[in-house]
Amino acid sequence: MTKQLVLMDHDGAVDDFLALTLLLRMPSVELLGVVVTPADCYIGAALSVTRKLLDWLGRSDVPVAESTVRGINPFPPAYRRDSVVIDNLPVLNERDEIRTPLVPESGVDFMANALSAAPRPVTLMVTGPLSTLAEVLERDPSLFAHIDRVVWMGGALNVPGNVERLYAPEHDGSAEWNAFWDPPSVARVWATEIPIILCSLDLTNEVPLTAETIRQVAKQRSYPLSDFVGTCYALALPQDYYCWDILATAYLDRPDLYETTTVTTEIVATGSSQGRTRVTPSGGRPVQVMAKVNKPGFYQYLLQQWAL
Repeated sequence: MTKQLVLMDHDGAVDDFLALTLLLRMPSVELLGVVVTPADCYIGAALSVTRKLLDWLGRSDVPVAESTVRGINPFPPAYRRDSVVIDNLPVLNERDEIRTPLVPESGVDFMANALSAAPRPVTLMVTGPLSTLAEVLERDPSLFAHIDRVVWMGGALNVPGNVERLYAPEHDGSAEWNAFWDPPSVARVWATEIPIILCSLDLTNEVPLTAETIRQVAKQRSYPLSDFVGTCYALALPQDYYCWDILATAYLDRPDLYETTTVTTEIVATGSSQGRTRVTPSGGRPVQVMAKVNKPGFYQYLLQQWAL
């Protein structure tokens, strides 16, 4: 079986790291590298966690790159500090040195070079903002031909966004955070013809991180990876938490668990609705949207993947 060539771009939150663990457990995926975008994290800690995870899971061959793009609307520090906490978990700090390479070029250059060098089109698994990809395409539009598809956790179609007025008092609350961080970049990607498969809040709202899920993970804590996952999720419990990035990422390995539909959309790039992914009856940009998921099958899949 020919493996999917995948390049991951994440932004260093709890669910990003757990999405990475899923990718590393997929026999159908050849992971070309990981770009870390400095959005929902502190970038030094997020790079460190990413590299330590790759070391720990036996994938020190996967290169990591730091993106230097900057968003318009920063994530709150209260969200970003989780990356620092995870970086200090004992299980990730048993070794004296990190072996996974941090490449010298920027995340934009690394992504562009990885796409150019790939023997066939690449799937971009993006669990943070689309800013790095937008910059790549701005510099070299011909790289469009090297991308098979973008699978993105982002956007809110027919449900409210998750941008809180506490952190964005001039926003109307219609946007999802990954889109709100840098709306013009989302609009630039939407202006291309790259196939997009969207995991929006419409679906993630239906798949919460429940206390029962954490109990099931805890029951298999004899597996070191499950113990790590359970510890990470303990950080998330004081807030409403959903299976955002892991729901999007699992699609690569188990598309049979999902139903998708085509929706025409447009991106609001400025103003009080900036970052909104608006559904349009006609004339918009068609995207494939994950509309339904087999929830029992999905939760069982997570437990299987984390039984290591």
